[in-house]
Amino acid sequence: MNRLGKAVMAGIGVGVLMCTAACSGSGGDGGSADGASAKAAVSAAKISVEPANGATDVKPGSGLKVSVAEGKLTKVTVTDQTGKQVPGALLPDNSGWAPSAGLAVASRYTVHVEAADAKGTATSTDSSFATLTPAKEAGPHDNIVDGSTYGVGMIVRLEFKEDVKDKAAVEKAVTFETSDGAPVKGHWFNNRWVDFRPETFWKSGSKVTVHYRLKSIEVAPGVYGGIDSDQTFTVGRDKRSTVDAATHQMTVEKDGRVVETIPISTGASSPKSWNAYNGTMAVMERKESEVMDSSTVPGLEGSDYKHPVPHSLRLTTSGTYVHGNNWSDASVFGRENVSHGCVGLQDTVGDKGSPDSPAGKFFADSIVGDVVTIKNSVGEPVNPSNGYSGWNVPWSKW
Repeated sequence: MNRLGKAVMAGIGVGVLMCTAACSGSGGDGGSADGASAKAAVSAAKISVEPANGATDVKPGSGLKVSVAEGKLTKVTVTDQTGKQVPGALLPDNSGWAPSAGLAVASRYTVHVEAADAKGTATSTDSSFATLTPAKEAGPHDNIVDGSTYGVGMIVRLEFKEDVKDKAAVEKAVTFETSDGAPVKGHWFNNRWVDFRPETFWKSGSKVTVHYRLKSIEVAPGVYGGIDSDQTFTVGRDKRSTVDAATHQMTVEKDGRVVETIPISTGASSPKSWNAYNGTMAVMERKESEVMDSSTVPGLEGSDYKHPVPHSLRLTTSGTYVHGNNWSDASVFGRENVSHGCVGLQDTVGDKGSPDSPAGKFFADSIVGDVVTIKNSVGEPVNPSNGYSGWNVPWSKW
């Protein structure tokens, strides 16, 4: 019994040893081969992303750069916090990627990049960064009321509350969409003021949309544009009036046809400060009645006055108007120039004149942007910066 037990146990022990040896031998050889094949190959491609992962207060214009060494990019995706994708394109040799649109301020971006080396071994990386929130904005504002109708001589004026250093960036960020395809350019009069117009007057009936994309533009060191918006306006009928100071007449054309000739009285030839400007201007604003105050015009000679004037259409910042003259005798109009530089049309006594007077009718039929040209005056040419008078600048210098 004991011998049998020992024999059996010995047999069992040999079996176990044999099995263990066999299993261990087989498993060890197989495990070594599988480990070699399962071990992931490391790509030689080295991806680089700027700004670095986790970067904050990044300037939108500093540039998002994605590149790869010892390989080629296969996929680049950049999205903002809303999931909107930043458009961009790979370089022809797939060594880099660049965005085709600027980044926005106060935004967080996620970057996903994939690449492969010469053997086709792939690699990828993910990163994110945040752009700065502007501490100072330029406060831009224009002279357009969205949805309004303006005359063919309208000039779009954009003004800033801070000096603009990068004017080219502003011009690139302000674009015009015109229904007739007319190109529009800007002209800077100083560091805070740029006017926009086409080469010739706007085409009657055309629609114009101004696209402002200034919010993420650094217009000066540490100062950003502040707004992204669109303004649309329609160009009304083509009304142009020509004042001849020598004949004391104003010829009114509509859509290329003379519709009326109105007797007027414009700037007197003496003293010099009463002379009317020569040149092309456009109506800046309309007022049923405006107080003409001599104290607001530096260097104006003669007696002081402060007089409510009816049917006033402003032509220059300095104070040139086409307005109703409700104090001169009717015999003056068409015969003499007696005004202090303005163009006077006959009107009736009273602060608001009469809607049935020549001045009242002309006023009722006028809109901001209508063209008024004065010729044959003894006065100087109007300064292009005075009102909407930029039409006097040749297109080649605009």
